[in-house]
Amino acid sequence: MKDAFLQACRGIRPTYTPVWFMRQAGRYMPEYQKIRQKYDFLTMCKTPEIAAEVTMQPVKILNVDAAILFSDILIPLEAMGFKIEFADSSGPKVSPTVRTGSDLKNLRPVELPIINFVFETIKILTKELDVPLIGFSASPFTLATYVIEGRSSKEFINTKRFIFSEPESFHNLMEILTDATIQYLIDQAKAGVHAIQIFDTWAGILSPYDYEVFCKPYVKKIVEKLKSYVPVIYFCSNTSGLLHHIKDLEVDVVSLDWRSDIRDACLTLNFQPLQGNLDPLVLLGRENEIFKRIKNLLIQAQCAKSHIFNLGHGVNINTSVDVLKKVVDFIHEFRF
Repeated sequence: MKDAFLQACRGIRPTYTPVWFMRQAGRYMPEYQKIRQKYDFLTMCKTPEIAAEVTMQPVKILNVDAAILFSDILIPLEAMGFKIEFADSSGPKVSPTVRTGSDLKNLRPVELPIINFVFETIKILTKELDVPLIGFSASPFTLATYVIEGRSSKEFINTKRFIFSEPESFHNLMEILTDATIQYLIDQAKAGVHAIQIFDTWAGILSPYDYEVFCKPYVKKIVEKLKSYVPVIYFCSNTSGLLHHIKDLEVDVVSLDWRSDIRDACLTLNFQPLQGNLDPLVLLGRENEIFKRIKNLLIQAQCAKSHIFNLGHGVNINTSVDVLKKVVDFIHEFRF
């Protein structure tokens, strides 16, 4: 198996910079669209053979150094009795909502056999792939936002009302979601994934104080339980105000969005392995501008113990497959 990605996760600089992309399996790929025309998104996630095929598409086409499991961050909520729906126009919907302490009585203990399709997909992939497989989950806080809001949000009014009105009950919700997430991710590791990424997608809506109180302790608990299994990558959007709080999570790799200067992050995070952090929309620009910015990023990232190239968020649907191929080749061939 190619191990440049795992070397970088362990803080070892391989002979070239490994690269993979968040949302590398997705709507920008004609091969994905062909399958998507036949099946709805949840059916794709829940059918191991289809999920495995979609996971492998970008590995074969782009020559990336790691695959990430084709699934969704909300899938574990189904194992807790929530109903998950996906509508292309309005995004995911979660029901019932949990907005007060009294609503906590409706939560069920996690039953992972309900989502056994995830682990079956992993088992297929570990036999087929020649690169490491990344498993993942949302952080407990990000899961909480969907459970509380019932959908994506811009202001997270219900989430913050819950935090500020019933902090003890919010902590109770976070404990429940944390325990479920730990079980889910440990089972992914046992099924065969080689690394785990925690997507703390919405933690950036919190002030540093509230991140420290209502989010960080639960991520830290997950990391402590997982590190004996596989390397752990932590991704949080809008990280620039939270880096000082992230540095003692003891994750193996911190994945940065594009709003942080990678040199500042190196200093703040004590030069630990980093992942990221190109603005995804750079890839919609002129090629000379794309490669100028990638070269600059690769050079700046030399300050870290090791670096995994990635975007600061997922691949945009308008991104050209040919451009991504050229980006991967450029990164692989670049020497300092």
